[in-house]
Amino acid sequence: MLSDQQKLLKLEELKKLKKDFSLFLYQPYPKQVEFHTAGATVRQRCLMAGNQLGKTYAAGCETAMHLTGLYPDWWQGKRFRRATRGWAGSRNAEVARDGAQRILLGPTNAIGTGTIPKDRIIDYKKARGVPDAVESVLVKHTSGDQSLLVFKGYQDGREAWQAETLDFVWFDEEPPEDIYSEGLTRTNNTGGTAYLTFTPLLGMTFVVLRFWNKTPGTQLISMTIDDVNHYTDEQKAQIVADYLPHEREARANGIPMLGSGKVFTTEEAFILESPLAEIPESWKQIVGLDFGWDHPTAAVRMVYDAENDCVHVTAAYRQSKQTPIIHAAAIRPWGDWIPVAWPRDGLQTDKGSGLQIADIYRREGLNMLSEFSQFPDKRGVGVEAGLIEMQQRFETGRLKVDRNLSQWIDEYRMYHRVDGVVVALNEDLMCATRYGIMMLRYATPAMYAGGRPDRWNRGRFGGDNGTSWMSA
Repeated sequence: MLSDQQKLLKLEELKKLKKDFSLFLYQPYPKQVEFHTAGATVRQRCLMAGNQLGKTYAAGCETAMHLTGLYPDWWQGKRFRRATRGWAGSRNAEVARDGAQRILLGPTNAIGTGTIPKDRIIDYKKARGVPDAVESVLVKHTSGDQSLLVFKGYQDGREAWQAETLDFVWFDEEPPEDIYSEGLTRTNNTGGTAYLTFTPLLGMTFVVLRFWNKTPGTQLISMTIDDVNHYTDEQKAQIVADYLPHEREARANGIPMLGSGKVFTTEEAFILESPLAEIPESWKQIVGLDFGWDHPTAAVRMVYDAENDCVHVTAAYRQSKQTPIIHAAAIRPWGDWIPVAWPRDGLQTDKGSGLQIADIYRREGLNMLSEFSQFPDKRGVGVEAGLIEMQQRFETGRLKVDRNLSQWIDEYRMYHRVDGVVVALNEDLMCATRYGIMMLRYATPAMYAGGRPDRWNRGRFGGDNGTSWMSA
């Protein structure tokens, strides 16, 4: 049995091992694992997360693995079998010292206590003009060769990011678009990887959009405060409450900050709900449809609980560069009896068939309403009126959305204004939802769908004799 003195020595030894070999103790959260694993299939990855959630530490551990060749048994991401050359980018040397450098090497007074094991650090070179900042570090690789990591600053400009050939580039904090492009180019010859870790406080920039829009060869992993467990529920609530309202989504959930420019300001937690277990036959339904080609055609299915004046968005569809045949085939399974609301551009004539766009969808079996979406009063087709109606419903809990509709949620997050004007980018499902809300008075319950098939494609619901089943 160990004496108290021996236990104390063992404890001190354990503390030293944790300091010098912290890489071997890394136990990532599921979102961090997803980020690492994506490196095996895509060259460009982004871990977009809130503040102090572990994004920099995750990338610091991966960088240490690439430099040393020490990969854990659970690792399924990108692997290098040889020594590597890489860059770690930050806004400037001071930020690098307090961020990426601290994670990789440890505090300035304890070099060797970061994610790069102390016995793997061969040498390091200090940066000029910035106290305690490191310019580069030489690392022993398991192959017997030496890996090199250089810390780079965005403020040095694009030219400082040219000429080198690299295996990986880690951007800690969001880079300007030209810097990111140059850094990525450095990995072209090696088939290497570029990965980013940042909180999107700059809004919907071109770098953010590259990942948000799922550009081929990229993958975005979003990590929120609810994805980590190093805070208690009480601490999480207090952290979120302490943030300024317009920064809350970015700093807590890694959602690009749009500030007062966001069209909808209701917090997601208030509008998202679990899928409806069942839909009473007395509840009414309507589909909102937005036409498109280069920008997607989009549709949403909405279920209306008239008694409580509450709308539930239960399904969403979005697809670009497909014909009405394909779109209609995707929407019909929701219920070919459900009335479909559509925008005014549905009156435009298709050059090939000579038919109005709305008629083309009608011929494909959708129950298109006979008039384009508009309010029945002086609000008419007003976009702002539709947005106000949606916002009021969000705020009062009368417009809920299935939490599994990720594409709808993505659009909700980035729907914003510039100089007061709504940005017509990635807003197709938002438009489809607005059209359905504007025509909610024509939503119809499933209980009336059976037994009257002869009247479902007439009058208000797309017929040719001006008769509606409601007035028949």
